[in-house]
Amino acid sequence: MSDIVNEAVTVLNGKLEGADFDGTAKFDIEGEGAVMIDGAGARAADEDADVTLSADADTFKEILAGETNPTSAFMTGKLKVDGDMGMAMKLASVLG
Repeated sequence: MSDIVNEAVTVLNGKLEGADFDGTAKFDIEGEGAVMIDGAGARAADEDADVTLSADADTFKEILAGETNPTSAFMTGKLKVDGDMGMAMKLASVLG
């Protein structure tokens, strides 16, 4: 498992603490691995999800750090969304 995935799990669990997220989402980080998010938090895994968000490692790190807005990344093609767009929007509001 990559350092980027491990770091993402830690950061995402911090952001999700106390949040009410009742779906499943997967961040697919190109060349690094995947992170699953559900009501229990974030973990390194590659499973089926309601929505899959795909990006390269740099874009993903910028989104986690708050340097890049996920909507802007999506609109410019840096972030791809496959599946339930409503769930993607709910996740974005939880991660704020």
